[in-house]
Amino acid sequence: MPVHTLPGCRAVPSPLTSGTGSLDPGRLLFLDWLRIGAFAVLVLYHVGMYYVTWDFHVKSPFADRTLEPWMRLVEPWRMSLLFMVSGAVTAHMLGSASAAAVLRRRSRQLLLPLLCGVVLIVPPQAYVEVLRRFAYTGSYADFLVLYFSGHAGFCRDGACLILPTWNHLWFLPYLWLYTLLLCATLALRPDALASVARATSLLRRDVALLALPVLWVLVLRLVLLGHFPVTHALWNDPFAHLLYGSMFGAGAVFALVPGLWDRMAALRWPALLLALDGWAASVWLVPAGPLAQAAIAVQTWCALVAAFGFARRHLDVDARPRALLTEAVFPLYLVHQTVIVVGSQLLLPLGWRPRLEGPVLIVATVAIGFAVHGLVRRLGPLRPWFGLRPRVQVGIR
Repeated sequence: MPVHTLPGCRAVPSPLTSGTGSLDPGRLLFLDWLRIGAFAVLVLYHVGMYYVTWDFHVKSPFADRTLEPWMRLVEPWRMSLLFMVSGAVTAHMLGSASAAAVLRRRSRQLLLPLLCGVVLIVPPQAYVEVLRRFAYTGSYADFLVLYFSGHAGFCRDGACLILPTWNHLWFLPYLWLYTLLLCATLALRPDALASVARATSLLRRDVALLALPVLWVLVLRLVLLGHFPVTHALWNDPFAHLLYGSMFGAGAVFALVPGLWDRMAALRWPALLLALDGWAASVWLVPAGPLAQAAIAVQTWCALVAAFGFARRHLDVDARPRALLTEAVFPLYLVHQTVIVVGSQLLLPLGWRPRLEGPVLIVATVAIGFAVHGLVRRLGPLRPWFGLRPRVQVGIR
């Protein structure tokens, strides 16, 4: 069984499948369930974006502030959770393969679906957006010519729509970049991750585990966020990179610290209460004020501790749907926002209120996502383009 060995620490099993193809008994199943849950939250969140006043590609004629407090319940930490899980999984991958092999695998898993998304999946979203926001009257074929030629004429209030675009798929290049940086670091200094893991022993103390990351998130929000709002454009996005990059790194390091997941499990209830307190305070305080930023910082990190803690305590078990759902979430992630954006406009003539239309959008998004997964998994040449492993693989799994 491949293991990570830290000097002075017990070995930590890898969660990857073994060389024989059977499930490694050391697999951390709760990470799979967390990833599944995080993508489920993503679908709900993006449906919600259609009905709130925040900026989105299209807006419901019934959009108002009703859902916004509930959206804020997950908004500060939902993507950080995905980056932390990805960091932990990447660290375990590095326990059974070289940094170069892991980078090759991650490049295939992330960049091929990104290209597929930009070329095939995202353009319908952008077309609907220019129809609704810029009163474009051309056909979809006409728009595709503009899309792939990098047309810069869709502008309003000094901001122009960037074409071609990756829209919701920004997570893929960001994750690839952080994986590249980690693998390059380990190629130059193989013990770097283990050294950082040994240095985090302080985090096994309850107060430090809760307080130090909160302080880090607060500093980022106070110092950078006002000057560098999140763009998801990869370039000139320092706040997002420092936040998400550090969460990815934290996941990778935490995966190598013996007992840290269990420490989070022990803190799950206090962390949950603190996260809820932070959410409630952020809803009532002035959004741009330092107290609100402090509340959001508390909510961000404590919600993550609670999520990992509850998952470690209650979801570190296998069940029949786990393997299927673990594979299906990637194709669902790729297509979900296109289904939401296009589907919302197809439903628009019906004039349904959000309480009816919203659940229909959710069900349709999940159903179509699983239908795409069911189709793609049977068509070997399409599998890598939707983030699925090729049917026959040699080497790292």
